[in-house]
Amino acid sequence: MTHLSVEMLAADAAEPITTAGHAQLGIAVLAGIAVIVLLITKFKLHAFLSLIIGSLVLGAVAGAPLDKTVTSFSAGLGTTVAGTGVLIALGAVLGRLLADSGGADQIVDTILAKASRKAMPWAMVLIAGIVGLPIFFEVGIVLLIPVVLLVAKRGNFSLMRIGIPALAGLSVMHGLIPPHPGPLVAIDAVGANLGVTLALGVVVAIPTAIIAGPLFSRYAARWVDIQPPENLVPERASDDLEKRPGFGITVTTVLLPVAMMLAKALVDIVVDNPEHHVQKVFDVIGSPLIALLTAVIVAMFTLGRAAGFTRGRIAATVEKSLAPIAGVLLIVGAGGGFKQTLVDAGVGQMIMDISKGWHLSTLLLAWLIAVTIRLATGSATVATISAAGLVAPLAAEMSTPHAALLVLAIGSGSLFFSHVNDAGFWLVKEYFGMNVGQTLKTWSVMETLISVVGIVCVLLLSLVL
Repeated sequence: MTHLSVEMLAADAAEPITTAGHAQLGIAVLAGIAVIVLLITKFKLHAFLSLIIGSLVLGAVAGAPLDKTVTSFSAGLGTTVAGTGVLIALGAVLGRLLADSGGADQIVDTILAKASRKAMPWAMVLIAGIVGLPIFFEVGIVLLIPVVLLVAKRGNFSLMRIGIPALAGLSVMHGLIPPHPGPLVAIDAVGANLGVTLALGVVVAIPTAIIAGPLFSRYAARWVDIQPPENLVPERASDDLEKRPGFGITVTTVLLPVAMMLAKALVDIVVDNPEHHVQKVFDVIGSPLIALLTAVIVAMFTLGRAAGFTRGRIAATVEKSLAPIAGVLLIVGAGGGFKQTLVDAGVGQMIMDISKGWHLSTLLLAWLIAVTIRLATGSATVATISAAGLVAPLAAEMSTPHAALLVLAIGSGSLFFSHVNDAGFWLVKEYFGMNVGQTLKTWSVMETLISVVGIVCVLLLSLVL
């Protein structure tokens, strides 16, 4: 689809697809979400297909012509992928270079070598936060599981005492910090400033990860006292490498895009003049595309070449990184299509009309909507995208900091109580060798803590910004 055709579709879809009343629209939203949940959980249909069908059901129940619904969905899919697809791909490449070069192992081994037994849970949340910054949650789990199991075994720790901090660090990054797909899409949907959202996201993420990680792990270890499963320790990437990049250069490479985006946010605040040449330069340098592209190119040398990779090996690593994210891109795109169908059906306006009579903070409302969709669909990304589309009209009059806080409120809600309809639930269960009950008492409670602490931090920040 060309750039022009995306714009034409978006313009066409900007017209309301239906003039249904609030009651009918409410029923349509419930029907669309119910169909998505049923297809994903009961019939095990891929989320991409489920979102398409759910969007069509939403439009049909709302009384919209089928062609208008299809146009809205296509426009939403196109603009979402156009806005975030390249960033997700670049993030995947950076994450793969970090993993295959042994850079992730270097970060892990260096921090663990300097951490005392008492500080080990804190070291694990720090490792997860750094490693989880540029990579997807599932990839982060695969990277950190060998470390978690080895540390627990060698140090005779309860698996939960070490595992929960690592999971908390990864999950907080996934839900709150760009360039992860959910936050990126929410930023685009509500028109938030990426640099400001990133800065405030770090402020929210630190206490959230501490409370849900090292502090909660003390109780999780008492509730579920299990030892590392012997048969679940996979090979580490660096075991087959003769050399790997140093700790300092690896951390610098990982944090490079963050530094570039934060620099843009700082210049925006200090200069505050879009025509100033300094701000124009940093608008380019700090754009997510340039920041991530720069980090990927730098990583080819600081990580790939440092590990002894040939040009062919680096090219193969980049190629391998792109195939696994096809499903993620499709789900994110379809989530954007569902969001646009919601918006064009008038659901966003309906929420604005209804919420006018409520004495409820917009931030809390956004969190509650994300929580509801998360519980129903099991997907943090789908919850983020859908909730962002629903509350986007409420962000129109918000200040820059409050628009960023709206994104973080949605992200916090999207992590609430992971359970049996979430793929992450089963991933954690199998890797840690737990049963369903044990996973609910540890992982699910941890996710809920992240969500609740996150929204509390967001609401506190809203009082002072």
